[in-house]
Amino acid sequence: MHTSQIIIELTVLVLAIFVGVEVISKVPTMLHTPLMSGTNAIHGIVLVGAIIVAGLPHQTTWIRVVALVAVALGTMNVVGGFVVTDRMLGMFKRRRPDESE
Repeated sequence: MHTSQIIIELTVLVLAIFVGVEVISKVPTMLHTPLMSGTNAIHGIVLVGAIIVAGLPHQTTWIRVVALVAVALGTMNVVGGFVVTDRMLGMFKRRRPDESE
């Protein structure tokens, strides 16, 4: 890997982090949960990409370890997003009078 390629990739990573923080910080608190439920599809795509990278043959050990960590963290993120979305939608269901909290 050439030094210029590493610098370009690090620049893209830093810019993506900066843009992500700026976009999320501008979202009102009431919209965070719907925003997270809407981005579950994006996280699913990231998870599929991490699985593909983890399964590629002839890789160095550190790439496999990073890919496995990405799969684990991506899975937790997707599952957590669905759990929070389900809980949010449960708040809008009508309760029966005989149900207690």
